[in-house]
Amino acid sequence: MKRIEAVIKPFKLEDVKDALAEIGVTGMTVTEVKGYGRQKGHSELYRGAEYVVDFLPKIKMEMIVAEDMVDQTVETVVEAARTGKIGDGKIFVSDIEKIIRIRTGEEDTEAI
Repeated sequence: MKRIEAVIKPFKLEDVKDALAEIGVTGMTVTEVKGYGRQKGHSELYRGAEYVVDFLPKIKMEMIVAEDMVDQTVETVVEAARTGKIGDGKIFVSDIEKIIRIRTGEEDTEAI
């Protein structure tokens, strides 16, 4: 089992969620986060004064999928989240050792 974490632009959330539902990803956790990468934020004007916005609003999606779904899930997120502009985001894939569903006690792939 793998954890897939995707940090994407907020306005792409619905597109990514719908695309993942189409391939059978049944659950995810979504968090509003702030951060920056290579672009290091940007400058904005407010009432004639320029200021730097260091941390940009992003959405972090976390999904746990079976090993055989990893490539398809990553591909789907990339296609749905891509705008072609700087700041499209990142995807992280890591191993999950064990999952336990609290309500039923099911473990691992049955608990996904």
